[in-house]
Amino acid sequence: MKTIRLHPGKERSLLRRHPWIFASAVAKGSADSGETVRVQADDGRFLAWAAYSPTSQIRLRVWSFDEAQRIDAGFFATRLSQAIARRTSLGLDLTACRLVHGESDGLPGCIIDRYADIAVLQAGSAGIERHKPALLQALRSLLPQVRIYERSDAAVRGREGLAASSGWLHGAGPTQVEIREHGLRLLVDVASGHKTGFYLDQRDARGLFASVVRDHGVQRVLNCFCYTGGFTLAALAGGAQHVVSVDSSAAALELAARHVTLNGFDPARTTFVDADVNATLRRLREGGEQFDAIVLDPPKFASSAQQVERAARAYKDINRLAWHLLPPGGWLFTFSCSGGISAELFQKIVAAAAVDAAADAQIVARTGAGADHPLTLHFPEGDYLKGLLLRKR
Repeated sequence: MKTIRLHPGKERSLLRRHPWIFASAVAKGSADSGETVRVQADDGRFLAWAAYSPTSQIRLRVWSFDEAQRIDAGFFATRLSQAIARRTSLGLDLTACRLVHGESDGLPGCIIDRYADIAVLQAGSAGIERHKPALLQALRSLLPQVRIYERSDAAVRGREGLAASSGWLHGAGPTQVEIREHGLRLLVDVASGHKTGFYLDQRDARGLFASVVRDHGVQRVLNCFCYTGGFTLAALAGGAQHVVSVDSSAAALELAARHVTLNGFDPARTTFVDADVNATLRRLREGGEQFDAIVLDPPKFASSAQQVERAARAYKDINRLAWHLLPPGGWLFTFSCSGGISAELFQKIVAAAAVDAAADAQIVARTGAGADHPLTLHFPEGDYLKGLLLRKR
């Protein structure tokens, strides 16, 4: 077993059980991509077993802090079994669910989402890539009824020195399946959809939005960055009279329109706009349009710390424009999925946008990813999704 020794004092994060060690902390030692190594403090104390990544700034990702733990096929089978059992104990619907959420489930860099009879694996670290066969064996044993598709095509693969990889790992057939969420029917294509096919992390937010629409008589809704229409369906289910949905993907809008009819809603209650959201918000403001509720659910604006300042400007711009389109009593449901934008910073951005728009509002609720996207006390980076439900005063 190869050993990695850290610079003096660099063991502090591991002693606090944070699962990452950066390249600058490593004093001595190296290993092959994804290889399990013994991590020691400068004085030789055992700290952790971790996967080594020779090209990533996150040089080590921790498997276990237990010196007696063996990192073998049994380890991965146990971690996967525990992750599924936790979600079962919470009463989650495992046919539309994140089964493994990376570091928070003790499998750093591993995402496994399930949609109906397809489990989608995303290997985002060198360690998971190396041990992918063991994970596949365990997944097939625990869920023998599922097909397994790989969507290891995120940008993080490049930082780990890994090429993108997608396709069937077990089974074959159609890549589009139907799932249910809050009684609504949704089609997910695991081969071409965003992320692993769908935004499972917004399940709770969509349910909350439907309740707001229903309980407060919301009639006219603007859904920006609508993708395949999750919040559009929530608004219609809540009783909204008309929903305008905006996205720059024609394919996503086509599927969103299909979802409307699939769920028995009158298509006349919807308008789909294939356009840039910022330009559309400006056009609507110039036209004097008003909406009872607006959803802003943009893609990640900042994928690194270097992009935070630019992302903050982008978030402020869309929120400022949205405030102008809301009358007193109107609702704004706004999100950031950028890990580099903290919840505190996001609130400041939205507040600054409100000041620029001469708007005042109250925070009615804060939202994040659902229970199938767990957070651990020792890994604050896992808290990537921030949502604010606000009402204009």
